[in-house]
Amino acid sequence: MASIAICAIAVLYFAAFALDQTSSASTHQQAAVNAAGPPGTTSEGAGTQAKHESGLHEAIDEVFAKLVSPFSGVTSSNSSAWTIHIVDTLLVLIVYGFGLAFLARLLKLGL
Repeated sequence: MASIAICAIAVLYFAAFALDQTSSASTHQQAAVNAAGPPGTTSEGAGTQAKHESGLHEAIDEVFAKLVSPFSGVTSSNSSAWTIHIVDTLLVLIVYGFGLAFLARLLKLGL
């Protein structure tokens, strides 16, 4: 059960990250298009929308940060947010997902 819960947290964390990244990319592209348009057509306040995370989003972020903390050295030298999040998510899925499920099966067979 713990393995399934941890995998669900990892998948939700990565999905939230991907949605945040695509949303900010869209906002960035809209600002670039507005800046390149004719004078007077730029929309004021396009990038001033405050980013509010839900309590669930914050909880998932905190739990994932604790899960990935043993692997922090693996991605510490990388500057790409996508690479860091992909590697961290894969490590959590492999170690906790596969590892805990494998350990549970071994314990079940041994008892």
